[in-house]
Amino acid sequence: MAGLAESGSNPDVDLLYDINGLAKGAPHWFDRGMELVGEYGLLLAMVLLVLWCWWTVRRGGGEGAASSVAGLVWAPLAAGIAVLVNVPIRGFVERPRPFVDHQGLDVLVAGKTDFSFVSDHATLTMAMGVGLFVVHRKFGLAGIGLALVEGFCRVYLGVHYPTDVIGGFALGTAVALLLSPLAMALLTPVMKAVERSPRAGRLVRARRAGLTGQRARIPEARAERPEEPDLAA
Repeated sequence: MAGLAESGSNPDVDLLYDINGLAKGAPHWFDRGMELVGEYGLLLAMVLLVLWCWWTVRRGGGEGAASSVAGLVWAPLAAGIAVLVNVPIRGFVERPRPFVDHQGLDVLVAGKTDFSFVSDHATLTMAMGVGLFVVHRKFGLAGIGLALVEGFCRVYLGVHYPTDVIGGFALGTAVALLLSPLAMALLTPVMKAVERSPRAGRLVRARRAGLTGQRARIPEARAERPEEPDLAA
């Protein structure tokens, strides 16, 4: 298998060596930073992006606030379901990590003993990115961008083939989109019920200052009541 990289007959392995080869000429602090970003940083950034989108949707309010928040709840749920779907896929394919079959890779993350296809990190981030895109286009594009960077990092770290990453992107996208109608049908009524709650409703729609705590004013009664007819007359 290692000979395939030299012969150029396997584009997947060629690209693996090309991207991972960038780590050889990089300073140690940069490689350490890529390790932290690729393992934890981008996942944390994706969670913060979802929270930011929720805050924006919540403040915007509107008639579609409940369905938008339901979509934001679905994004991390889709990521979790996609990773669960990946468990039998990994067991069926049983593809070893690239450093098992190929020599000369600069492996920056130790302790990876499970199978390689498909990448959990790529699956998680793309599922959340696509879920965000369904709710809010700008936040979704940012999320998909983070997922693409995550995929590059996994190959740079030497723990995944490029096709592992592409497979993760496809799996995350498929779960987020194909199960979205069912998820929205179940989650939207729940979010509408939460929205009607006096306290928990703030999770779905922020109370606006102009409306909160301001009671409807009742027109003041006239200072003088109209004269009643004098029945004695």
